[in-house]
Amino acid sequence: MVKASMKANCVGMCFSFLVLLFGNIEYSQAQTVYLDSLYTTIEKSTYTYYNKPDEELKLDLFEPIENRHTDRPVILYVHGGGFSGGERDHPVHEDFLRHFARKGYVTATMSYTLQRKGKSFGCDVNTGIKIETFLKTARDINRAAEFLIRKKEEFAINPSKIVIVGSSAGAEAVLHAAYWNLTKSDSTGVILQNSFQYGGVISMAGAILDINHIINENAIPTQLFHGTDDQLVPYGIASHHYCPAVAPGFLMLFGAHAIMKRLQDIQSGYYLMTGINGKHEWNSMPLSDYRNEISDFVYHDVLLKKQRQINIEVQSDP
Repeated sequence: MVKASMKANCVGMCFSFLVLLFGNIEYSQAQTVYLDSLYTTIEKSTYTYYNKPDEELKLDLFEPIENRHTDRPVILYVHGGGFSGGERDHPVHEDFLRHFARKGYVTATMSYTLQRKGKSFGCDVNTGIKIETFLKTARDINRAAEFLIRKKEEFAINPSKIVIVGSSAGAEAVLHAAYWNLTKSDSTGVILQNSFQYGGVISMAGAILDINHIINENAIPTQLFHGTDDQLVPYGIASHHYCPAVAPGFLMLFGAHAIMKRLQDIQSGYYLMTGINGKHEWNSMPLSDYRNEISDFVYHDVLLKKQRQINIEVQSDP
């Protein structure tokens, strides 16, 4: 297991420094699929991945046509928006996914049922409703994954290499989809087999309800981005929205630092990027500013299965 701890005084980490630090031979003059931008023809298609009684849930798929491999890895993105808003096809999301499609990945962005559309999700909302929101949204993610797996031959993908990425509410949802078995089935039956594991998970300002969901048997490569001063989703261990204990919506959450400590305790890999003094902007900033770090994580920790423990701190702008 490779362990590394780095601190920088700027938000933009120098990627060449990472190359020097880890000395991975994969970084060479030669162009490498899934690491370098090799492909120019990206085809976008839209599919309905699940039909609910009153709603069609869709995803947009981006395929690098020139990549003829039959076991291509997948990056599935889940947008944020407080479970009340947001859109899968926002230009920022599409640009992020096209960037990785040019490296050879099949990428996708999905819609999900907005459980809190037109409603509050703050301290006035009952804790049970909050938990149900996490649960139902994570089930939608698993339904999208099940659709991709069912179409694995058509899309030429490897189901063991699906990486789920989420921002804010989407980050909370992907963490639960990855680590909470209850999200793999519902009253209609099995969504994903309990034995199924994602290739990796990337959380941008997310948290999990119960740190004990993460155990040796289900630990997967996990990348975490979070600001230390996030006032919506705790970086460490605190209540959702920092609601007081007497509030109806008091709900303890375990953020990026707590998840990192858990993975450290069970001797599993992690890749934590901490924004010192950073706030909730860390839910979206990695989509544009930290693509190199995401690429490094997916290529080495997911595809090459290196079990690294990386902890990087960067100073956020005041």
